[in-house]
Amino acid sequence: MSRKLEGLKPGRVFYYFEEITKIPRCSFHEEKISNFLKEFGKEQELETIQDEALNIIIKKPGTPGYENSPKVVLQGHMDMVCEQEEDLNHDFSKDPLKLILEGDFIKAEGTTLGGDNGIAVAMALALLESKDIPHPPLEVLMTTNEESGMDGAKALDPKHIDGRILINIDSEEEGTILVSCAGGERNKVKVPIEWEPLKLSGNELIYSIKTSGLQGGHSGMEIHKGRGNANKIISRVLAFVKDECKFHLVHIEGGSKTNAIPRNGRAIIVLNKEDENIFIQATEALEEQIQKELENSDPKFNLIVEKINLKVDRVFTEDSLNRTIAALTLIPTGVQSMSGDMEGLVESSNNLGVVRTFDEEVTIESAIRSSKETLKKNIGKQIKTVADIVKGQWESYGSYPAWEYSKDSQIREIFKRVYKSQYGENIKVAAIHAGLECGIFAEKFHNMDMISFGPNMFGVHTPEERLSISSTQRTYELLINVLKEIK
Repeated sequence: MSRKLEGLKPGRVFYYFEEITKIPRCSFHEEKISNFLKEFGKEQELETIQDEALNIIIKKPGTPGYENSPKVVLQGHMDMVCEQEEDLNHDFSKDPLKLILEGDFIKAEGTTLGGDNGIAVAMALALLESKDIPHPPLEVLMTTNEESGMDGAKALDPKHIDGRILINIDSEEEGTILVSCAGGERNKVKVPIEWEPLKLSGNELIYSIKTSGLQGGHSGMEIHKGRGNANKIISRVLAFVKDECKFHLVHIEGGSKTNAIPRNGRAIIVLNKEDENIFIQATEALEEQIQKELENSDPKFNLIVEKINLKVDRVFTEDSLNRTIAALTLIPTGVQSMSGDMEGLVESSNNLGVVRTFDEEVTIESAIRSSKETLKKNIGKQIKTVADIVKGQWESYGSYPAWEYSKDSQIREIFKRVYKSQYGENIKVAAIHAGLECGIFAEKFHNMDMISFGPNMFGVHTPEERLSISSTQRTYELLINVLKEIK
């Protein structure tokens, strides 16, 4: 059976990247990929540790001449965000990803690619098996559940790691090294709902309202791009229509991951036939307004409003409808503040990521990010206040710290020097609004010297995710040359 990525360089990196695209590794379901990495370490006759959180640590001695060099931790995460196109029937628990080559890019057919952070795993495995690449002693650390709370990094026992230089391979812009990142937490609001029986008169119409054409994206990397949030749009439609005609709400949902800007949202409503024209006119008018607002950031957006056949015997009470709309309207989303220290850097944000309807409640989940702890807490307080207003419950979970900039960094200086030698230009040193596990490692390991870098990737956390082949080759060469300099 031919390999889709055969012939691409660096050969062993893309060999292992293709291998792991065959293995299920959604967040919270990393058993198979963790066991794969464990068996790899044993086959290479390297010291291998699999902890209770399924984190994997594989240790390889330095090559001749590097035996006593400083130990270097190569770090990434093994899980991936599992998103797919709405009409695709793909089972991430068993189906391999279907890889596509488009020019300089690797994509997956209708799904996320998992380049975030499978490329770190692939690079690390290629280095671990290599016999001819000079390098200092390596400790490869691959964590679990980075995408939904960084649970693997939090659970890691520091005793397993001896190195105090850490290279995180979880960035998505070639030519840039990251030296600081935002902290974050998840918030959940539960809006209690009551139902009432739908009194049928034979005059009812059932309509579905859906978003279409939104790009979505990474809620840290792309929150500043002004892309439409499906959950906000659906709640805006309901609030707008409610001012024009009476309707009953049957169901509302949107998004699938708190850390992905939601692309898809849907509401199902019941209205009277005599209000149909008013309803259609209202949704068409609002669709036109939103299309104008998103013409640069989400030019393919539209609303799909259609009559459906569905048996409905109960609907939200009017009070439950009002409180649901209020919560979705009042919870902030998008950029909340910009950094005063670094031009163009988002300082704090919130992503209203997931909405679900259950028998007793509507749940609304958000991902807060901030480089300042006080602002993170303040956004959480705003969301809690909304929960209080709508007589709901609020909880926060999955908190992780920011990674603060260090003035002195040996590994940063090595990267700068090697990059300048390799390309004749200066590498960009930057901070990022997304979260990285470096913040947790800064707390766990005293005096850990860290940077983060990686190849060009686009559309991360969406089915449009793509990884640059040539950038991967250059990034891997940079890593090899950096390791040669650590003596």
